[in-house]
Amino acid sequence: MRKGKAALLLTSWKIARAYWFSEEKWSAWRLLLTVISLNLGIVYILVLINTWQVNFYEVIQSHDYGGFMEAIGKYSILAGCLVVVRGYQIYSRMLLHIRWRRWMTERYLSDWLYNKTYYLLQLSPDHDTDNPDQRISEDIELFVWLTLRLSLDLLQDLVTVLSFIMILWNLSGVVTFSVGGYLVSIYGYLVWVAILYAGFGTYWTVKTGRPLVKLDFDLQRYEADFRFSLMRLRENAESIALYGGEKQETWSFGQGFSKVVATYQNIMVVRKHITWLTSAYTQISAIFASIAAAPRYFSSQIHLGQMFQIVDAYNHVQTGFSFVVDSFTRLAQWRAVVNRLNNFLLSMEMVRSQPPKVSKLDISRKSFSTYSAKNLQVLLPDGSNLIKDFSLSIKPSEKLLIMGASGCGKSTLLRTFAGIWPYASGTIIVPEGQKVMFVPQKSYLSFSSLRETLFYPEIVKGDNDKKIQEILVMCKLPHLVDKLNKVTDWGQTLSLGEQQRVAFARVLLQRPSWLFLDEATSALDEETEQAIYQMIVDKMTNTAIVSVGHRSTLMKYHQMKIELNGAGNWAVKKINR
Repeated sequence: MRKGKAALLLTSWKIARAYWFSEEKWSAWRLLLTVISLNLGIVYILVLINTWQVNFYEVIQSHDYGGFMEAIGKYSILAGCLVVVRGYQIYSRMLLHIRWRRWMTERYLSDWLYNKTYYLLQLSPDHDTDNPDQRISEDIELFVWLTLRLSLDLLQDLVTVLSFIMILWNLSGVVTFSVGGYLVSIYGYLVWVAILYAGFGTYWTVKTGRPLVKLDFDLQRYEADFRFSLMRLRENAESIALYGGEKQETWSFGQGFSKVVATYQNIMVVRKHITWLTSAYTQISAIFASIAAAPRYFSSQIHLGQMFQIVDAYNHVQTGFSFVVDSFTRLAQWRAVVNRLNNFLLSMEMVRSQPPKVSKLDISRKSFSTYSAKNLQVLLPDGSNLIKDFSLSIKPSEKLLIMGASGCGKSTLLRTFAGIWPYASGTIIVPEGQKVMFVPQKSYLSFSSLRETLFYPEIVKGDNDKKIQEILVMCKLPHLVDKLNKVTDWGQTLSLGEQQRVAFARVLLQRPSWLFLDEATSALDEETEQAIYQMIVDKMTNTAIVSVGHRSTLMKYHQMKIELNGAGNWAVKKINR
């Protein structure tokens, strides 16, 4: 158990330390010290209020109206200071929170996108990281909030205990009683009573609430899976509607949500027990201090003001000792968040540092005039050969067509050319300083304006609208010429055929020197496909084009044909027109 707690603390420190020793470390530490100073200021004011209570109840007991009004004035000043300091303390803590979260979000996004880690995580069978979007958007927020809340609350509780325990010790006096004929004296008995009471509550809270750690972890995962399945329905609405898959989707959603319900019901039971325990603990503690201090008061060893001072000091000490009792639910949630973020970090690190053993692909940019592949071995994830000993040099303006039966490796060969397929070895040489563009069968269309979508992944650089509109008309998209500023989810708004024509408009606007098309016209009719290809060939005479396709009508737009047989063999043939 101790090892588990130590490991958890080390893991949380590993996640947190990156920020506290980053380029923002000085501003972060200054802000943290400000928050801590304000916390200490709050404790100091509470100590002054505790001391004030002695005089306040004394003047009440002695019917001293002038002293009463003076005490009210002092309290007003102390209360005003407490309000102001608490306001700045909350503001400073929230400012530290958002700065820390911003830094962590930027870092995790950078790591996730670096070297196509997001893509490799999906391919790798050994790293099952569920819902990375939730890790970045939700878990980072929870980690920062809970870490600040728990650590600062713990610090404030420790300072509160140290400050008030001396007051409680001095007011406790000595309790003497006889045990077996011997007199036993206990100094500071109120302190020991507070410690025993808090220890009892902490033990039973931890024992009762321990299952919450795993339950909270599971609930977050099931909620994210359910949310993702709903998103998938929205993204594939047309396909599901055509299949009439509503019944199957309803059943699938029900299965996913039933896990959420079952886990939530288990959490309800545990939290019910914790609520019973903590509520009883809180209610008893409200009078426990009075009961503990009563013997000294009724024996006239302390007066009324000191009685109330003891009650106030005891409540502060007991609250400080009851950190686990009061924060157990947050502690369980924090532990689950730390585990999820750590698993995400480890998965990204392992994918980047331990690529597949079969991957020895060397990609370099050199001042060559050809796009070259040498001794490529393209494999499946299980290590079996898909394409063997592939070597090819693509010259500027050359047009190549890759053909073969489905599953023979045509698209995978293009992924290898792009350098994103990890199960490959050999050498790829990319001409330095020249733009390369890969167009998949279903291009990514961003949720943005049509103008920004057409220039993706580049930033719009002020190209005039007339040029863009002319290209849209050439790509048989005249109905979009007046929608350049419209912001929508174009991947859902446009049909697959329209999306493929938008991809070719993107090609004409960005004009790459090397163009790779992976069945980029599969959703177009033959007439439109031929018109699009003819336009690309005519308008981009210096661009080398490598196409993956099935239709024989594509041959007239290419000079060479690469045939793959699916058994690892390949052949390059000249196309006779």
